[in-house]
Amino acid sequence: MFKKILVANRGEIALRIIRACRELGIPSVAVYSKADATSLHLKLAEEKICIGPPISAKSYLNIDNIIRAARETGADAIHPGYGYLAEKDDFAEACEENGITFIGPTPSNLRLAGDKITAKKMMEENGIPVIPSSPGSTGSLDEALDLSQKIGYPVMVKASGGGGGRGIRVCLNETMLREDFPIARAEAGAAFGNNQLYIEKFIERPRHIEFQILADKFGNIAHLGERECTIQRRYQKLIEESPAAGLTADLRKAMGAAAIRAARAVEYFNAGTIEFLLAPDGNFYFMEVNARIQVEHPVTELTTGMDLVKEQIRLSADGKIDYSFDGLNKRGWAIECRINAEDPARNFLPSPGTVDHYQPPGGYGVRLDSHLYQGYELPIFYDSLIAKLVSFDLTRDGAIAIMKRALAEYTISPVKTTIALYQKIMDDADFRKGDFDTGFINKFVPQETDF
Repeated sequence: MFKKILVANRGEIALRIIRACRELGIPSVAVYSKADATSLHLKLAEEKICIGPPISAKSYLNIDNIIRAARETGADAIHPGYGYLAEKDDFAEACEENGITFIGPTPSNLRLAGDKITAKKMMEENGIPVIPSSPGSTGSLDEALDLSQKIGYPVMVKASGGGGGRGIRVCLNETMLREDFPIARAEAGAAFGNNQLYIEKFIERPRHIEFQILADKFGNIAHLGERECTIQRRYQKLIEESPAAGLTADLRKAMGAAAIRAARAVEYFNAGTIEFLLAPDGNFYFMEVNARIQVEHPVTELTTGMDLVKEQIRLSADGKIDYSFDGLNKRGWAIECRINAEDPARNFLPSPGTVDHYQPPGGYGVRLDSHLYQGYELPIFYDSLIAKLVSFDLTRDGAIAIMKRALAEYTISPVKTTIALYQKIMDDADFRKGDFDTGFINKFVPQETDF
């Protein structure tokens, strides 16, 4: 096992990893920017070290500074969490070059995850259903128009080298494609340093289902079941749950088997997810590989009893997988709401500031992953995610009831949050029936048109 782990992240995920390290008896090192000098994760780690100024490019995204911090503190492993450098193959390679274990997938896994076109080709070659799309990057508008005519509208224009909803446009017809292609190209270039795009058939009214996978260094791969990630805004997930409502046993088995084949095809290692779109007719299609621990991992932990962060660490220390989905004690239902410091009434305008009043929820069936505390000042430099509120019960109705109660208890002010939005969703008849698709959020935010 490792003698010391440096946590190359901030906020609630840094806190989550540090707690796992403490339970394993492994000292941890917390890194921080100057804007995060009062962050809660610094109080729990055995050591802390500043890695730069507030701007992420000079701190949390600065590979040299993080490697230097690991070497100065004697850390022999780095856990990147999610976001920032978690999916950067050059960071994983820098760790290897410096004799430091990267707790996550291999550099080749990360490269493939970032190259959606190549990943789709590999899946197709291995008999995994894929969405009809361009065979490679689309270099010009004329080429995009020709391909879209062959595939058939509506189509999606997507960034070849990125994710998180950026560089994506849904085009219902040729006119929209002519308008949106250059916009998507500019967005992709600005967000990922790669303006290459590809064209993909747009599946109408789908659900987004992902399967959690774990793989060791000895060729053993297991999946831990699915997560429902359908409720999204601008391709950013808002609510996740496990299991997925309405998924039949046969469909779960087929999708799980496809996820294992996908992971084996790319010789996957450590934790990740295989993402699928599920069409209304029951057909499912590979979307992408997410090569990291996911924001929504707690719902899988609550329904399987497995600590995924500890498992990541164990696998990176040459641990073996000796379990399968069929052997898991899978039980109950878990729902996660991502609490963001945003104002839904003002088009989700970010809402940084000082948390003057803070009262977290508790009680049976409630888990809260958050780095907030009363008096904490939210920096303006970073992502708006401030908490993950998770409910668990033996039934979906029970998990919804617990979530409603927990949301009503949760007080964060004067910072604006998405809590009120989730309260409305929990009361929605279609949500309660499990009847929704990726356009569901339009019921509550009518100006949204991206789905």
